[in-house]
Amino acid sequence: MDLQQIKGRLHDHLVMMTRSIGERSVRHPNNLRRTADFIYSFFESIQIPVRHEPYSYREMSVSNVVAELSVGSKPSHHYLVGAHYDSVTGTVGADDNASAVAVLLETARELQAMAGSQSLDLKVTFVAFALEEPPVYGTRFMGSRIYAAKAKREKLSLDGMICLEMVGYTCNEPGCQHYPFPLTFFGYPKEGNFIGIVGNFGSRSFSRKLVKSFHQNPGLPVVSLSVPLDGWILPAVRLSDHASFWDKGFPAVMVTDSAFFRNPHYHLPSDTMDKLDLDFMAEVVKSLVGFFSSQER
Repeated sequence: MDLQQIKGRLHDHLVMMTRSIGERSVRHPNNLRRTADFIYSFFESIQIPVRHEPYSYREMSVSNVVAELSVGSKPSHHYLVGAHYDSVTGTVGADDNASAVAVLLETARELQAMAGSQSLDLKVTFVAFALEEPPVYGTRFMGSRIYAAKAKREKLSLDGMICLEMVGYTCNEPGCQHYPFPLTFFGYPKEGNFIGIVGNFGSRSFSRKLVKSFHQNPGLPVVSLSVPLDGWILPAVRLSDHASFWDKGFPAVMVTDSAFFRNPHYHLPSDTMDKLDLDFMAEVVKSLVGFFSSQER
């Protein structure tokens, strides 16, 4: 795996989403459409079957973009990787959440490249969710809620859902990393140079497998957390698309740089791509690909 090439491609995705397209909020429906089309075209270009799954929000049409990579005639493992592609009003959302979409795309590219040369045994569904940010957050119109409800109705079998939520910001000054109460007393790192993996108790088996695999990459420190009661006793850990899957009984984790507990540019116009750590993002891709490439029959 060539991390320098991955960094260059991550950079290009970020340029497209944050500079060429810009703000991707409900105030700019055309930009949401352009982003969905960009993601769709990317999957087409790497020959992974892809489709739009449209739905209505108020008087506009939006769509989740769904791509499915299957290796083998009857894969025995099925995972979902998801990231929302909208941004909050007033920002181009580089970390939140263009960083995650970029990592999702490059993870798909790497897996597709490996599919013909490695004995993989899995299906990975990649979903770019249309709407996650306010004013849609917490409503039935979130892209992840639409998708998770459909998956529940159709009795979809999933070994695990990975939600990528803000995966591009690091800080190395002691004390720059914060935590919600009472985690401040748990001895977690004071520097923000790690990736977090957050699961609920129902996802413990999946979360342990993912954490164990991520630990195989010495270039990316990992901190994990498992929360009871689907995170309701610690609401900050529910603030992304994984919670839509928890609420429908699917095993799911959030992979994150910890958002506003680390990144001071959260939901601000200053959340621009020059603040991001491309080396860190490339290591996230490497760790994700390492997990999937270990899934053998």
